[in-house]
Amino acid sequence: MSARRKTLVLTTCCLSLLIVSMDATIVNVAIPTIRTDLHAPLSRLQWIVDIYTLTLASLLMLAGGAADRFGRRRVFRIGLITFAIGSLLCSLAPTIEFLIGARFVQAIGGSMLNPVAMSIITTVFTGRMERARAIGVWGAVVGIAMALGPTAGGILIEAFGWQSVFWINLPIVAVALVFTATFVPETKSATVRGIDPAGQLLAMVFLFSTVFGLIERRPEIFVISVIALAAFMFCESRHADPFIDLRFFRSIPFASATVIAVFAFAALGAFLFSCSLYLQGVRHYSAVHTGVLYLAQAIAVMIFSPLSGRLVGRVGTKPSLIAAGVLMTIAALLLTRLDANTPVWALVIMFALFGIGFGMVNAPITNTAVSGMPLDRAGAASAVASTSRQIGVSVGVALCGALSGAALWWVIAVLTLGVAILGIVANTPSAKRSSDRVAPLLEQKVPVHVG
Repeated sequence: MSARRKTLVLTTCCLSLLIVSMDATIVNVAIPTIRTDLHAPLSRLQWIVDIYTLTLASLLMLAGGAADRFGRRRVFRIGLITFAIGSLLCSLAPTIEFLIGARFVQAIGGSMLNPVAMSIITTVFTGRMERARAIGVWGAVVGIAMALGPTAGGILIEAFGWQSVFWINLPIVAVALVFTATFVPETKSATVRGIDPAGQLLAMVFLFSTVFGLIERRPEIFVISVIALAAFMFCESRHADPFIDLRFFRSIPFASATVIAVFAFAALGAFLFSCSLYLQGVRHYSAVHTGVLYLAQAIAVMIFSPLSGRLVGRVGTKPSLIAAGVLMTIAALLLTRLDANTPVWALVIMFALFGIGFGMVNAPITNTAVSGMPLDRAGAASAVASTSRQIGVSVGVALCGALSGAALWWVIAVLTLGVAILGIVANTPSAKRSSDRVAPLLEQKVPVHVG
C-alpha cells in the first residue's frame, strides 16, 4: 500500500473520530437552548449527554469484536450510516424524548467507528514507527475534537440554531463514506474472540442503572446496580472468552488507569455540562459567548496534550498524572466560589487551569493501561480504558443532577485529587511487580485482536 493511500486511510479514520468525539462535548453548549425550545426538565437534559456516552461505553468492545469477525470496513461503513441517521433524527427531534432516542441511535453508530477505526489503523500501518506516528495523530484528533466541541457548538448555535450541532456531522460522514469505499481495504482477524452476551448485558444493566439512579435520584435503583455488578463478575470469572478479562485488574497500573479515566472524564463531563448551564442560565451569555469562553480550556488542552505525550515518552506517566490531578483540583476548588458576579478574567483562569490539567491526563491513561501487557492484549486493555472514559463522562453529567453549586465542585475536587494519588500508586515498585505477574497469565490465552 502506497504512503498516499495510507494517509487517506488515516484521514478517513480520523474523520470518524472527529464526529464521535466532538458529539460527546459539542451538545453541552446547546443544552440551555434545547431546554427552552423543547421545555425539558434537568433530568432529561442529562440524558441527552448520558444516553450517548453510556451506549458508547456499553458497545465499544462488542463493536470491535464484530469488526474482527465480520470485516472491519463493513462494520465501519454500517457505523457511519447509522451515525448519520441518528444525527439527522436528532436535528428533526420535536420532543426531548425523541431527541434522547435519536442520540441512542447515533451512539450505536458511534460505537462502530472508534474501535474499528483503530483496528484499521493497526492493520494498515504495520511498521513500528509509522504505526506510532499514526496513533499519535489519532490521539491528537481526540483532544482537539473534544476541546473544540463547545466552541464550535456555540458558533453553530448562534448562526443556525441548536439543530446545527447535528447537521455538521452529515457532510463529514458523506466524505468518510466515499473515502472508505475508495481507499480502506477490507480486513478480518485470523482469530476472533467469542461472544459473551451475558457479560455484555450485565455490564449494560450495571452502567445504565447506576446513572439512572443518580440522574433520577432513585437510590433504590442502586440495588439493581449491585446485583448486576456481582452477577457480571461471577459470569466473567467463569467465561472462557469473557467480555472483559477480570485478570487485567490484578495489574495495579491497569486498574489505576481505569479509575483515573473515570475520575478525569467525570470531571470533564461535570465541567462542560454545569458551566454551560451557568454561563447561559445564570450569566445570560449567548451560545457563541459561551463557546468563546470555552476557548481558554480548548487551547490549553490542544497545547498540553502533545506536551504530555512527549513527557510520558521521556520520563513515564507519573509527572503528567500528578500535574493533571493537582491542576484540575485547583480549578475545581476555585469553581466552588463561582457565582453570578465572578469576574470574566477569573473564569478564564479557572477554565485554562482545568484545560491544562485535562490536557495532561489523556496520554498517560492509555500508556498506563497497556503498561506491561502482552502485545496481543494491548488492544483489549486500551479498549477498556476507552470505555472507562465514556463511563466517566456519564457519571460526571449524572452528578450535576444529584449535586449543585459548591457541593458538586467539592466532589469533583476529590475525584481529581484521586487522579494524582493514583498516578503515584501506579508507578510504585509493587505496581510494576503486579503487572509483571499478570502478563504471563494473559499470554496463556489465545491471541486476539480487539479494535
